[in-house]
Amino acid sequence: MSLIVQKFGGSSVSDAESIKRVAKRIVDTKRAGHDVVVAVSAMGDTTDELTDLAHEISPMPDPREFDMLLTTGERISMALLAMAIKSMGFDARSYTGSQAGMITDSRHGDARIVDVTPVRVREALDQGAIAIVAGFQGFNRDSRDITTLGRGGSDTTAVALAAALKADVCEIYTDVDGVFTADPRMVKKAHKLNHVSSEEMLELAAAGAKVLHIRAVEYARRQNVTLHVRSSFSNDEGTIVYNPDRAKEFEMEDPTIAGVAHDLSEAKITVTGVPDVPGKAAKIFTLVAGQGANIDMIVQNVSAVSTGATDISFTLPKADAAKCMQTLEAHKDEIGFEALRHDDQIGKVSLVGSGMRTNAGVSAQLFEALAEAGINIDLISTSEIRISIVVRADIVPEATRVIHTAFGLDSDSDAVVYAGTGR
Repeated sequence: MSLIVQKFGGSSVSDAESIKRVAKRIVDTKRAGHDVVVAVSAMGDTTDELTDLAHEISPMPDPREFDMLLTTGERISMALLAMAIKSMGFDARSYTGSQAGMITDSRHGDARIVDVTPVRVREALDQGAIAIVAGFQGFNRDSRDITTLGRGGSDTTAVALAAALKADVCEIYTDVDGVFTADPRMVKKAHKLNHVSSEEMLELAAAGAKVLHIRAVEYARRQNVTLHVRSSFSNDEGTIVYNPDRAKEFEMEDPTIAGVAHDLSEAKITVTGVPDVPGKAAKIFTLVAGQGANIDMIVQNVSAVSTGATDISFTLPKADAAKCMQTLEAHKDEIGFEALRHDDQIGKVSLVGSGMRTNAGVSAQLFEALAEAGINIDLISTSEIRISIVVRADIVPEATRVIHTAFGLDSDSDAVVYAGTGR
């Protein structure tokens, strides 16, 4: 008998019929002789709708109360799913994040898991029940407050439970058949990968691929949890995200390029006329870090001989741009820059593949394809297995499709998206 942790996203439990379908899949897994733990998201776009409602009440909702509000979505899903399973003749018990032992730090809205003590979940399994856990939420021991893990946090809940319970696999169910070479909503000819390394999946997630949350992939890699991405709407075998210890099983078949990801959630700030002396860049990014903003790409121009000044551009989440602009402006005299520019009409497109390490010419092929399509590049960033470019936001769909085609990733048939708004 094996232990399987299954996670179902919002599109998989969007209405009563969907919940019944998910319940049947869970029951089938139990019938096959497995112990089952389920992490579940809020129904459909519930979290977005609750967020909109909160901002109608207050432009800046209190963080503690905002977390209390948002966690109701998952509690609804877990209770309904447990009811559906019980109606099929199987025992199921639902637990909030705190009841399931998800212990976090005190940061509201983006808490980190510090410990997992799934005592009640283990008791339920020992008594033959299916355990249903509300994703996305935890509990801080010091403040005794409910916290949320940030968007995509239900993936992290599932992986954390799988690691703590030493599950054989963590199945992530979504509205597509697995991990695709690009977002099938944007690139119809994207094809499903049978397997992808956790290293490549980390880069794809960081570059904007939404099928898996980056923190969940990081957690799975660190705790050696095997992820299996599948659709709750079909019986497709899905995609295995494998860790380094299983590399020999898969790497001989790995292609040069795993996929193309895009991200429209970033903005660009350019600090112009920065004195080109030691310490100025450090001051800029210390101020930005103090606002809790995660910097993605950084480009510094060569300083002008006549002025001894340079321009520094960097990208960061759109939601953090305004406060970073205000902070930098408040320290303008101290830093000595001339002006700030803010651009939120940009998008990032990234090419990812572990084969880049050993295959020359990938960069040349990428830039040649973009040049032939008349696509201008704003910024470029690279790692060992990734090349990212920044272009105008309205060009992102075309750039993604051009790169996907140029590297031979197009499928002969259109990809299927079963549900979800992509919101």
